[in-house]
Amino acid sequence: MMASATLSDCKLGFVVLAGERPGGSALAQAMRVAAGVLVDVAGQTAIARVFAALRASTCTANGLLCGPARSIIEHSSHLQALLAPGDIRWLPPASGPAASAVAALAQLDSYPALLTTADHALLTGTTIDAFCERALASDADFVVGLVPYACVRAAFPESKRTVLRFADGGYCGSNLFCVRRERGIKALLFWREVEALRKRPWKIARHLGLLTLLRYQLGRLRSADAFAVLSRKAGCQVSFVELPIARAAVDVDSVADRELAEQILLRDQQAGGAAAT
Repeated sequence: MMASATLSDCKLGFVVLAGERPGGSALAQAMRVAAGVLVDVAGQTAIARVFAALRASTCTANGLLCGPARSIIEHSSHLQALLAPGDIRWLPPASGPAASAVAALAQLDSYPALLTTADHALLTGTTIDAFCERALASDADFVVGLVPYACVRAAFPESKRTVLRFADGGYCGSNLFCVRRERGIKALLFWREVEALRKRPWKIARHLGLLTLLRYQLGRLRSADAFAVLSRKAGCQVSFVELPIARAAVDVDSVADRELAEQILLRDQQAGGAAAT
């Protein structure tokens, strides 16, 4: 097993999750493409933008694309061209995002490792570097990137985002995760268990702890307490870092998100470059 890299010489391997929901995504169907990651966003596919960001990052080198299905890869000259340089290898997706991440990390076999998604069309190398710098400074086994909701609301006041509302502030996800060491896979194994219960919410409640969920519903759960519970349940240290980059909270998995992403990219083009919000 390869040892974890030091902060000074670290180049993270990465996993890009690109599996499709059973039956395909509503966005892919609306745009008449074989997979959501092939949706055009201001002239480039979402997945092409993610690959470009990873290749532009100073913190990442070589990785795996987990999904979409082999049949989609075989019938897409675009995906084949993106994979042609050989620095990113394809793996078939597993039964869900967490299971796919676990399988891909077993193939990657190096830590720390970055996890992201192929629909993160606004991702930039600068955003990746900002997250990696913060994540690698943490001593946690598994690090989640969270964007302060106040930052997102100020930048995109009309956009509806999923918000984690803790007693000490609200956060949006960034679809950026760092597995600092192999032990961090336990966080993904725990999430795989929760994913398997997604159609039985009462069992999810029992899994996470009824008291914890009640405190969250009442607005009394602090972020540190929430991650302490996750750490205990997962059997490894799970933490988060703030990523004050509003666009990091926008992935493209709906028609509305695609419209928002195109507006942001158009604004970037008019400003003469991909400036981060």
